[in-house]
Amino acid sequence: MSALAALFMRELRLAIRAGGGAPVGVIFFLAVVTVIPFGVGPDLNLLARIGPAVLWLGALLATLLGLDRLFQADLDDGSLDLIHLGGTPLELAVAVKALAHWVTTGLPLVIATPLLGLFVNLPGKGLGAVTLTLLAGTPALTFLGAIGAALTVALRRGGMLISILILPLTIPVLIFGVAAATAAITGPMPFLPPFLLLCAMTLFSIVLGTVAAAWALRFGLE
Repeated sequence: MSALAALFMRELRLAIRAGGGAPVGVIFFLAVVTVIPFGVGPDLNLLARIGPAVLWLGALLATLLGLDRLFQADLDDGSLDLIHLGGTPLELAVAVKALAHWVTTGLPLVIATPLLGLFVNLPGKGLGAVTLTLLAGTPALTFLGAIGAALTVALRRGGMLISILILPLTIPVLIFGVAAATAAITGPMPFLPPFLLLCAMTLFSIVLGTVAAAWALRFGLE
């Protein structure tokens, strides 16, 4: 097994053993989505119109929950120094860790989306569109969040600071994710153009997040 594959499996095992990642994220996602209808009222048409935005905001906030643990545990036990000094490029190690984090925290949110979409009265095609946009867009949230996690890795309780640093970067992803999902439900704008822009932003965020987070970690360790 290669070093990167071993690192990926290690991250998955640690996430499962530690607990709290996927369950807490999904529960928080559920709490956000279920509270909104009480505030908006019983207008089902209004709920259907704002449903994509509600689901995207819930997914964004749930993604931010566990980002402070992305590199913190490795710094505490010395694993981060070993990764930095090892033969594997730090950028690749960061990408693998961020991917494992998305699999254990972001992917469960995507899987839960069709069920939670029923709470905001989304039609069948709307459930599929929102799920697809979250599948394409949540990796961008995770990799952008890796930048904040790397910048605050040496700080205790840096979760709030990560949110402040990362939220402005996630706004374009949020805009095009909601636009694509809304276009599939209400139109008249076609679904494909904003969805392709969302995919392009995700690819750019993966590159940017990997390089910037690796640079921040390297600067902090040196």
